[in-house]
Amino acid sequence: MKTRKVALAFGRVLREIRLQKGMSQGLLASLCKFDRTYPSLLERGLRCPTLAMIYRLSDALELNPELLVARALEELRRQ
Repeated sequence: MKTRKVALAFGRVLREIRLQKGMSQGLLASLCKFDRTYPSLLERGLRCPTLAMIYRLSDALELNPELLVARALEELRRQ
């Protein structure tokens, strides 16, 4: 499996969840203590998050990290 495909799938899921929560990229970055541009890079598939980053994202989005990863895997299977 190519890293780019994984990053794109994760980014689509992250964006969908963030928007469902009514959260801006700036707020997400602030809650995660990321650079303000990092959520955009993730959502566009230009970066692939580490496990630590996934935990920070899931904490900010108030969801289980396993759910975030599982939804990204589902997105990959749909492609």
